[in-house]
Amino acid sequence: MKKPLIIGIAGGSASGKTSISRRIAETFNDFKSVQVIKQDDYYKNQDDMEMSERLKTNYDHPFAFDNDYLLCHLNDLLNWKPIDKPMYDFVNHTRSDKKEHVEPAEVVILEGLFVLEDSKIRDILDIKIFVDTDADVRFIRRLMRDVNDRGRTLEHVVNQYENTVKIMHEQFVEPSKKHADVIVPIGGENEVAIDLLVTKIGSILKV
Repeated sequence: MKKPLIIGIAGGSASGKTSISRRIAETFNDFKSVQVIKQDDYYKNQDDMEMSERLKTNYDHPFAFDNDYLLCHLNDLLNWKPIDKPMYDFVNHTRSDKKEHVEPAEVVILEGLFVLEDSKIRDILDIKIFVDTDADVRFIRRLMRDVNDRGRTLEHVVNQYENTVKIMHEQFVEPSKKHADVIVPIGGENEVAIDLLVTKIGSILKV
Protein backbone atom coordinates (compact mmCIF):
# COMPACT_ATOMS: atom_id res chain seq x y z
CA MET A 1 0.00 0.00 0.00
CA LYS A 2 1.29 3.44 -0.93
CA LYS A 3 2.43 5.46 2.07
CA PRO A 4 0.45 8.57 3.05
CA LEU A 5 1.55 12.01 1.88
CA ILE A 6 2.75 13.98 4.92
CA ILE A 7 2.52 17.78 4.67
CA GLY A 8 4.12 19.93 7.37
CA ILE A 9 2.89 23.50 7.91
CA ALA A 10 4.95 25.68 10.26
CA GLY A 11 4.99 29.37 11.09
CA GLY A 12 4.65 31.83 13.92
CA SER A 13 1.80 31.97 16.38
CA ALA A 14 -1.45 33.00 14.63
CA SER A 15 0.30 33.20 11.24
CA GLY A 16 -2.50 31.36 9.42
CA LYS A 17 -1.35 27.75 9.67
CA THR A 18 -4.80 26.47 10.55
CA SER A 19 -6.46 28.42 7.72
CA ILE A 20 -4.10 26.92 5.14
CA SER A 21 -4.45 23.44 6.63
CA ARG A 22 -8.22 23.74 6.41
CA ARG A 23 -8.13 24.97 2.81
CA ILE A 24 -5.94 22.06 1.71
CA ALA A 25 -8.05 19.53 3.60
CA GLU A 26 -11.30 20.86 2.14
CA THR A 27 -9.86 20.79 -1.39
CA PHE A 28 -8.83 17.14 -1.33
CA ASN A 29 -11.40 15.65 1.02
CA ASP A 30 -13.66 14.68 -1.89
CA PHE A 31 -10.85 12.77 -3.60
CA LYS A 32 -8.65 11.48 -0.78
CA SER A 33 -8.94 10.81 2.92
CA VAL A 34 -7.34 13.68 4.84
CA GLN A 35 -6.40 14.09 8.51
CA VAL A 36 -5.09 17.25 10.19
CA ILE A 37 -2.84 16.83 13.24
CA LYS A 38 -2.02 19.83 15.42
CA GLN A 39 1.31 19.91 17.22
CA ASP A 40 -0.42 21.99 19.92
CA ASP A 41 -2.20 18.84 21.12
CA TYR A 42 1.19 17.35 21.97
CA TYR A 43 2.13 19.83 24.67
CA LYS A 44 3.58 17.89 27.58
CA ASN A 45 1.18 16.74 30.27
CA GLN A 46 1.32 18.87 33.44
CA ASP A 47 -1.17 17.08 35.68
CA ASP A 48 1.44 16.73 38.40
CA MET A 49 1.96 20.51 38.63
CA GLU A 50 0.02 23.16 40.51
CA MET A 51 -1.65 25.82 38.35
CA SER A 52 0.85 28.42 39.57
CA GLU A 53 3.66 26.25 38.20
CA ARG A 54 1.86 25.57 34.92
CA LEU A 55 1.59 29.30 34.34
CA LYS A 56 5.38 29.58 34.48
CA THR A 57 5.90 27.13 31.60
CA ASN A 58 7.34 28.61 28.43
CA TYR A 59 4.81 27.28 25.94
CA ASP A 60 6.68 28.85 23.03
CA HIS A 61 9.86 26.80 23.53
CA PRO A 62 10.35 23.46 21.74
CA PHE A 63 10.88 21.75 25.11
CA ALA A 64 7.20 22.35 25.94
CA PHE A 65 6.21 19.70 23.37
CA ASP A 66 6.33 15.91 23.57
CA ASN A 67 7.71 15.41 20.08
CA ASP A 68 8.61 11.78 20.75
CA TYR A 69 4.93 11.06 21.36
CA LEU A 70 4.02 13.00 18.21
CA LEU A 71 6.59 11.11 16.14
CA CYS A 72 5.30 7.79 17.44
CA HIS A 73 1.80 8.71 16.27
CA LEU A 74 3.01 10.01 12.91
CA ASN A 75 4.85 6.76 12.30
CA ASP A 76 1.70 4.81 13.17
CA LEU A 77 -0.26 6.83 10.62
CA LEU A 78 2.50 6.28 8.06
CA ASN A 79 2.05 2.55 8.61
CA TRP A 80 -1.73 2.82 8.24
CA LYS A 81 -2.41 2.34 11.95
CA PRO A 82 -5.06 4.40 13.80
CA ILE A 83 -4.10 6.54 16.78
CA ASP A 84 -5.79 7.98 19.85
CA LYS A 85 -4.50 11.52 19.72
CA PRO A 86 -4.17 13.59 22.91
CA MET A 87 -6.12 16.82 23.26
CA TYR A 88 -4.81 19.85 25.10
CA ASP A 89 -6.82 21.90 27.60
CA PHE A 90 -5.65 25.49 27.05
CA VAL A 91 -7.74 26.83 29.92
CA ASN A 92 -6.15 24.52 32.52
CA HIS A 93 -2.73 24.43 30.86
CA THR A 94 -2.44 20.66 30.73
CA ARG A 95 -3.43 17.66 28.67
CA SER A 96 -7.14 16.89 28.61
CA ASP A 97 -8.54 13.58 29.83
CA LYS A 98 -10.20 13.23 26.43
CA LYS A 99 -8.55 11.72 23.37
CA GLU A 100 -9.50 11.86 19.72
CA HIS A 101 -9.52 8.69 17.65
CA VAL A 102 -7.82 9.32 14.29
CA GLU A 103 -7.94 6.86 11.43
CA PRO A 104 -5.03 6.69 8.96
CA ALA A 105 -5.46 8.72 5.78
CA GLU A 106 -3.94 9.19 2.36
CA VAL A 107 -3.00 12.76 3.28
CA VAL A 108 -1.81 13.80 6.74
CA ILE A 109 -1.36 17.53 7.43
CA LEU A 110 0.79 18.37 10.45
CA GLU A 111 0.65 21.99 11.62
CA GLY A 112 2.53 23.68 14.43
CA LEU A 113 5.11 26.20 15.53
CA PHE A 114 8.05 23.80 15.46
CA VAL A 115 7.10 21.40 12.69
CA LEU A 116 10.22 22.43 10.73
CA GLU A 117 12.44 23.05 13.76
CA ASP A 118 12.79 19.39 14.74
CA SER A 119 14.96 17.43 12.29
CA LYS A 120 13.30 14.11 13.14
CA ILE A 121 9.91 15.52 12.18
CA ARG A 122 11.30 17.22 9.06
CA ASP A 123 12.72 13.92 7.86
CA ILE A 124 9.29 12.34 7.46
CA LEU A 125 7.63 15.30 5.74
CA ASP A 126 7.03 15.09 2.00
CA ILE A 127 6.16 18.80 1.64
CA LYS A 128 7.41 21.47 4.04
CA ILE A 129 5.51 24.78 4.19
CA PHE A 130 6.29 27.91 6.20
CA VAL A 131 3.57 30.52 6.70
CA ASP A 132 5.23 33.94 6.89
CA THR A 133 2.96 36.65 8.30
CA ASP A 134 3.80 40.12 9.63
CA ALA A 135 4.45 40.19 13.39
CA ASP A 136 1.84 42.88 14.08
CA VAL A 137 -0.85 40.89 12.29
CA ARG A 138 0.12 37.74 14.19
CA PHE A 139 -0.03 39.53 17.53
CA ILE A 140 -3.51 40.96 16.89
CA ARG A 141 -4.80 37.55 15.79
CA ARG A 142 -3.23 35.85 18.83
CA LEU A 143 -4.70 38.46 21.16
CA MET A 144 -8.22 37.93 19.82
CA ARG A 145 -7.90 34.13 19.83
CA ASP A 146 -6.46 33.80 23.33
CA VAL A 147 -8.95 36.20 24.92
CA ASN A 148 -12.02 34.87 23.09
CA ASP A 149 -11.24 31.16 22.86
CA ARG A 150 -8.70 30.31 25.55
CA GLY A 151 -9.86 32.35 28.52
CA ARG A 152 -6.78 34.56 28.71
CA THR A 153 -6.75 38.16 29.95
CA LEU A 154 -5.46 41.03 27.84
CA GLU A 155 -2.61 41.58 30.32
CA HIS A 156 -1.61 37.91 30.21
CA VAL A 157 -1.49 37.82 26.41
CA VAL A 158 0.59 41.00 26.18
CA ASN A 159 3.05 39.87 28.87
CA GLN A 160 3.43 36.44 27.32
CA TYR A 161 4.04 37.93 23.90
CA GLU A 162 6.70 40.33 25.16
CA ASN A 163 8.46 37.86 27.46
CA THR A 164 8.38 34.61 25.49
CA VAL A 165 6.45 34.53 22.21
CA LYS A 166 8.45 37.17 20.34
CA ILE A 167 11.80 35.95 21.69
CA MET A 168 11.11 32.28 20.96
CA HIS A 169 9.82 33.12 17.49
CA GLU A 170 13.06 34.88 16.63
CA GLN A 171 15.19 32.14 18.19
CA PHE A 172 13.44 29.00 16.94
CA VAL A 173 10.52 29.55 14.57
CA GLU A 174 11.90 32.14 12.15
CA PRO A 175 15.19 30.24 11.56
CA SER A 176 13.24 27.09 10.67
CA LYS A 177 11.96 28.90 7.55
CA LYS A 178 15.17 27.90 5.76
CA HIS A 179 13.99 24.28 5.76
CA ALA A 180 10.74 25.05 3.91
CA ASP A 181 10.04 23.92 0.36
CA VAL A 182 7.45 26.67 0.05
CA ILE A 183 7.07 29.97 1.94
CA VAL A 184 3.58 31.45 1.99
CA PRO A 185 3.47 35.20 2.74
CA ILE A 186 0.36 36.73 4.38
CA GLY A 187 -0.95 33.35 5.52
CA GLY A 188 -4.44 32.12 4.68
CA GLU A 189 -5.27 35.28 2.73
CA ASN A 190 -2.74 34.51 0.00
CA GLU A 191 -5.04 32.96 -2.57
CA VAL A 192 -2.37 32.68 -5.27
CA ALA A 193 0.05 30.80 -3.03
CA ILE A 194 -2.67 28.47 -1.78
CA ASP A 195 -3.80 27.73 -5.35
CA LEU A 196 -0.21 26.89 -6.30
CA LEU A 197 0.12 24.62 -3.26
CA VAL A 198 -3.12 22.85 -4.08
CA THR A 199 -1.99 22.35 -7.69
CA LYS A 200 1.35 20.88 -6.58
CA ILE A 201 -0.24 18.58 -4.02
CA GLY A 202 -2.82 17.51 -6.58
CA SER A 203 -0.08 16.59 -9.06
CA ILE A 204 1.57 14.38 -6.42
CA LEU A 205 -1.74 12.76 -5.50
CA LYS A 206 -2.73 12.54 -9.19
CA VAL A 207 -6.21 13.99 -8.66
